[in-house]
Amino acid sequence: MNGILILVIGIAILVIAYVTYGKWLADQWGVDPSRETPAHTEEDGVDYVPAKAPVLLGHHFSSIAGAGPINGPIQAAVFGWVPVLLWVLIGGIFFGAVHDYGALFASIRNKGQSIGEVIAETMGPKAKRLFLTFAYLTLILVVAAFASIVANTFMATYDETGAVDMAASAANASTAMISILFIVVAIVFGIFVYRRNASLAVSTVVGVAAIIICMAIGLNWHPLYLSNTTWMIIVGIYITVASVTPVWILLQPRDYLSSFLLYGMMIVAVVGILGAGITGHAHMDIPAFTGFKDTLAPTGSSLGYMFPALFVTIACGAISGFHSLVGSGTTAKQLDRESDARPIAYGGMLIECALAIISLCAVGFIWSKYSAGETVVPTAVFATGISQMTSTIPFLAGAESVIYSLLILAVSAFCLTSLDTATRLARYMFQEFWLEPGQSYKDATGFKKILVNPLVATIITVVLGIALGLTGYSNIWPLFGAANQLLAALGLLAVATWLGKMGKNNKMFLLPMAFMLIVTITSLCFTLKTNLLAVSAGGEGVVWCVIRVVIAALLVVLAVILAVDGVKTLSNQNGKKVNS
Repeated sequence: MNGILILVIGIAILVIAYVTYGKWLADQWGVDPSRETPAHTEEDGVDYVPAKAPVLLGHHFSSIAGAGPINGPIQAAVFGWVPVLLWVLIGGIFFGAVHDYGALFASIRNKGQSIGEVIAETMGPKAKRLFLTFAYLTLILVVAAFASIVANTFMATYDETGAVDMAASAANASTAMISILFIVVAIVFGIFVYRRNASLAVSTVVGVAAIIICMAIGLNWHPLYLSNTTWMIIVGIYITVASVTPVWILLQPRDYLSSFLLYGMMIVAVVGILGAGITGHAHMDIPAFTGFKDTLAPTGSSLGYMFPALFVTIACGAISGFHSLVGSGTTAKQLDRESDARPIAYGGMLIECALAIISLCAVGFIWSKYSAGETVVPTAVFATGISQMTSTIPFLAGAESVIYSLLILAVSAFCLTSLDTATRLARYMFQEFWLEPGQSYKDATGFKKILVNPLVATIITVVLGIALGLTGYSNIWPLFGAANQLLAALGLLAVATWLGKMGKNNKMFLLPMAFMLIVTITSLCFTLKTNLLAVSAGGEGVVWCVIRVVIAALLVVLAVILAVDGVKTLSNQNGKKVNS
């Protein structure tokens, strides 16, 4: 199959979907550009701050993307390019983008509060607390994983004598230095744009130029050679501060500027794919379909059967529950106008789909190495495939190693972006758990007043996340895929019940919701079977197998309880339109 054909057809379908289906959704739900959003009605200068649409798209896209739309399609490519492409396009257009857009819209019509509060309005406080508990624990796992990834990306390596291996540590030290300088640039950008009213266009040009300078400095001057544990502590301190500072000073500008790294990465990838096509090198050796079970297992571990593995493995590139937490967590509190929701939420998801298609082209280009198990780490597969395609262009033939390094750096930068967004989201979830509907942390009394204090809630979250990151998060990380897709199913359920209560069309949510519930429960049942067999066999690691069995069983129970409550709510709704 020709990579250029997959890319062009895929992007064309996504553009058509945005113009047609995205607009139809806005019309069905009654999106009103003249209606004040929570960013204005609840403005507090910290969490609720109106953001310019391009800035907010940068934050939203940077937060939901990360490495997800790269990892998933590459890992799922073992089933062939046809299943991957179909799920990215169908899932992205009719599942993920609807999920993201609906979650953001429901949130802005509920004072910018999370999906948990939307559930409370339609399904009651018990369902809200179940959802918030599950979402919070999932975010703790995300904080643990991403903090560990960032620390591993920054840490120094040591030789047999215990001394720092300067040569082996140089790349990590460069990444750390660039990331630190980038934070400083973001703060300066935020001050100028939001407190000095500087032109966004001019500031963007200067900001992007500053990023390039930061990269040049970091590549040539990187004095920080610290251990993994030290970096974990530093990252913990950073995300604590980032979670409670006003969004305009760090979160908005940093995510906006970092999005240009991702845009740049995607542009380089598109140039590489088109260039390889023009020079006659765009053919992909990847089979169209390899079978209903992963027998290739290039990493040494099979994904199992295509159902449900395909739909759990490709999350961010098609539908991801984490997106609903971002949309109803940070994005909803910064949305300037309701009409901005479509490009930011629906459009942001489709951009992720485009990145997933690019990732498919990358793994297809080096399929022989991937299927043979030679190059299997997704970020390395992506960077290798794109840099090799780019090097087929005559005037870029000698730039393969430079492009490879820049692509790895761009992917790594988004782990830090997703990390502090996840921390702030977890803080919101923790606070909402203790509050009654409609309350803010300022309304709390007694012991709740202490627990819901932003700093206290953040410290509790960070301590739990960093502690888990320093111990055994990797032992329960295999459950994240199913947990994330369960979040997606519950997000779809929450918006469907809310739209039903508002008397609006919610039918576009029903099939995706049912499908994702089936996918999640099936995946968890496979996990239960695998770990129960491991427990019965005994041996090393049996304790973690037991823990995974308990967690998987609890997730199945949670899914069933909320699904039953949701179906009851939907069946009892009379469709009477109320003031929304």
